[in-house]
Amino acid sequence: MNEIFDALKASVIQISELLKYGEQGYTKNTNATGDTQLKLDVASDEIITREFGKVSSVKALVSEEKEEALAVSEKGEFVVAYDPLDGSSLVDVNFAVGSIFGIYKGVLAPENLVASGYAVYGPRLELVICEEKPLLFRLSKEGKFEFVRELALNEKGKLNATGATQKGWSESHRVLVRGLFDEGYRLRYSGAMVADLHQILLKGGGLFSYPATADAPRGKLRVSFEVLPFARIFERAGGATTDGKTNSLFEVKLEKIHATTPCYFGSKYEIERVKKCNI
Repeated sequence: MNEIFDALKASVIQISELLKYGEQGYTKNTNATGDTQLKLDVASDEIITREFGKVSSVKALVSEEKEEALAVSEKGEFVVAYDPLDGSSLVDVNFAVGSIFGIYKGVLAPENLVASGYAVYGPRLELVICEEKPLLFRLSKEGKFEFVRELALNEKGKLNATGATQKGWSESHRVLVRGLFDEGYRLRYSGAMVADLHQILLKGGGLFSYPATADAPRGKLRVSFEVLPFARIFERAGGATTDGKTNSLFEVKLEKIHATTPCYFGSKYEIERVKKCNI
């Protein structure tokens, strides 16, 4: 597993440099879910493919930017699923964006996720890696990731980050969001999943939601390389997750590599509120 984490660290350091000086703008191509690819998306994906291609324990790579899984090593036992540049459309306004990684042993299935991690490219490069517990690291001047602290969520938070176009929300989701604001929760939503979830984790709690909508009843966030990696981190930090009906996002079926789902991440109090709303 250490060589996988080393490849992850090498990848995100290179992507951080790419974001400072790399070419922006769109390509003429779309990814597997129909989004037009940014040049930075493609370049980030190439960096990760190159670094993990050197790791003999990696059997295959699954990426938001790849239509199908990419075979790496016949002798490998791990599948690495990743979003190379989450929130990439926000680079042109200089918002924090990130990369997300899920490491699966054997086949790509929720129960086989053995580790996950993500990087945040902000004023500082920060990295969270989660095997048993989510651990926060920060890149030093010397180019090394130094341990900062273990992340843990309070029973109840005070931040509310809710996505998707509001006109497509269900009435039950509207009631949930309105109720949290009425309790004094503060809106914190940038449009980059990594940045918003990172803030909730570091501030000790709250709710991030990307619900089912009229035009996307299965949600828009991808299960294998966005939802499950963060579900592991939130649940291991003492929080909880759901799709609005389940007791955990790990109950969601993963029938194809680009499957999507509605998702809610938060402290235990907020997730119980979600379940009571019959979303």
